[in-house]
Amino acid sequence: MTATTPQTPPMLRLEGVCKHFTLHHQNALDLPVFEDVALDVHAGECVVLDGASGLGKSTLLKMVYANYRTSAGRITVQSAAGPVDVTQASPREMVRLRRDTIGYVSQFLRVIPRVSALDVVAEPLAEDAEGAENAPEHLEAAREEARRWLTRLRIPERLWHLPPATFSGGEQQRINIARNMIKPKPLLLLDEPTASLDAANTDTVIALIREATARGAATVGIFHDAEVGAAVATRRVNVGEFRSKA
Repeated sequence: MTATTPQTPPMLRLEGVCKHFTLHHQNALDLPVFEDVALDVHAGECVVLDGASGLGKSTLLKMVYANYRTSAGRITVQSAAGPVDVTQASPREMVRLRRDTIGYVSQFLRVIPRVSALDVVAEPLAEDAEGAENAPEHLEAAREEARRWLTRLRIPERLWHLPPATFSGGEQQRINIARNMIKPKPLLLLDEPTASLDAANTDTVIALIREATARGAATVGIFHDAEVGAAVATRRVNVGEFRSKA
């Protein structure tokens, strides 16, 4: 008998996922979005979600990140401690998943006001050193890595010690990208990361996504620019296939 190697489970699995919104201001009108979504994403894949605006691509990412609840189905993420069903996870489990497993570049930067751009970007690395005996050394190493990311994403050094709330939209998005990609994580969610970027910075982000895929990250992305999607995709999925017909 020939021995078989067990297949590595997908980093992300969606099974029978449904999403409905209830419009309470319209007599609790039920608004169906998805029905029976089935999707596996493995390490080293970059799955680009295609489809017209309004189909719910961002909603799908928000359900994986547990910003939105699912109406039905399972969303399983492989963590270092084993598989976690995001639809049933406790707040503590989601904190761990977001800290160690899921990176999420949303369309908007949300950070604590008055914290410098340097520390905003360094925070995901610095929080790993909290309580350690050599915490100051870890913090400085995190800031040094943040400087490298800020330089690569063309944030002028004169801005590093200012809060990002004072920055332009494109600058804020580059801070958003650096903050959420500086710590390598096994699962990366990207919601139009290049929407407000110029050509040079778009090329840099394409390179960063390719590097993440090459190191084995499972990536799911939405891109307003078809050329960017084509440049990073290893596979494409049309979200319209899951659209509810109700």
